Amino acid sequence: MKTPTDTQAREWLRGMFDAAIASAQPAVCLPPHLPTPPRGRTVVIGAGKASAQMAQVLEAHWPAPVTGLVVTRYGHAAACQHIRVLEADHPVPDAAGMAAAQQMLALVAGLTPDDLVIGLWSGGGSALLPLPLPGITLAEKQALNQALLRSGASIGEMNCVRRHLSAIKGGRLALACSPARVVNLVMSDVPGDDPLDVASGPTVADPTTLAQALAIVQRYGIALPPAVQAALGNPSSESIKPGDQRLGPIATHVIATPRHALEAAAEVARRAGLEPIILGDALEGEARDMGTVLAGMARYTASTPSARHRVLLSGGESTVTLRSTAPGRGGRNVECLLSLALSLKGLPGVYALAGDTDGIDGLEPVAGAIATPDTLERAAAQGLQTTAALDAHDAHRFFGALGDAVVTGPTGTNVNDFRAILITAPG
Repeated sequence: MKTPTDTQAREWLRGMFDAAIASAQPAVCLPPHLPTPPRGRTVVIGAGKASAQMAQVLEAHWPAPVTGLVVTRYGHAAACQHIRVLEADHPVPDAAGMAAAQQMLALVAGLTPDDLVIGLWSGGGSALLPLPLPGITLAEKQALNQALLRSGASIGEMNCVRRHLSAIKGGRLALACSPARVVNLVMSDVPGDDPLDVASGPTVADPTTLAQALAIVQRYGIALPPAVQAALGNPSSESIKPGDQRLGPIATHVIATPRHALEAAAEVARRAGLEPIILGDALEGEARDMGTVLAGMARYTASTPSARHRVLLSGGESTVTLRSTAPGRGGRNVECLLSLALSLKGLPGVYALAGDTDGIDGLEPVAGAIATPDTLERAAAQGLQTTAALDAHDAHRFFGALGDAVVTGPTGTNVNDFRAILITAPG
């Protein structure tokens, strides 16, 4: 195979990213997992960036009457006939999300053993269903959420804290559905694909404890207002545990995962004559550190003559600890990518794409970006300060100025981060 042109390398990377997204579309992965209709009512609930599209697909395939309510991020709604779709803010919760959570609890009240609740859960659901425990205000919950996002805590750590301060998460919504049967259909965006961490597990029992939640807050030095501190020390705030006899029957199916997405990308790579290597679907850590490590792997691979036309694929969820007060426009994927580009120092023949499969990296309506062997050279020609952009968490502005942003719009799915590093020639 000849060494590809810059245009072809970009097309290969974008083709792999698009395939990863397509493999996790609700229309593909949801219908095979639909349960048998019940004797009684069917009520659909859900939250997440893909919940509206999931509800739309369910309506198209469900053979019986259905009602319900799902909440998604602003701009991610899809038209449904019988299931109400509400929108709220993400990643910082708002009053619309709180109202949606209250309505959802009211919707499942009074169900019977003959009824069926179908839960449609995807990434982002935790912020979209904020319902603080009594005594805690939404403003206090918002401040804590922002502090967790800035701290560098993992998604599992953040969700543990959220569950123990919520009146709906950590199995509390499942308890409200009892004695009806609950079937959860989950699109995983978390390392390890634990349903407990998708939307903070409203309809699955929670084995974690208040003591663990408090330890996480202390580990990251997050100051708590008195009401939140009191709640984390109050045994009545404990979440619903596995084996709780008050729960009705619950079945949970993970219908889309980061691994599925990486395997779809790998197949695209093979058809292009590339050798895909999946490094893992659950990589975690500080985004800029991950970029440095991935650059080292790419450099080693490029140094091997037999490694021509190889692509390194990975997924998971990195974190960003904010170290700058500058108003940067960044996201964890582009921060990882910019760190990688800096570490590679223009290594010939190495291209990379990093993006979020939901189409939004951080707060920007941009999925991610592409880095090329001449990224640093082109940046210097435009007067862009690469290291300064990384330190200011301003990678979206950096790649946007180079014309290398990857824009998809809301994708209708969410299986977390996607990274592909293409090695087209030995270094």
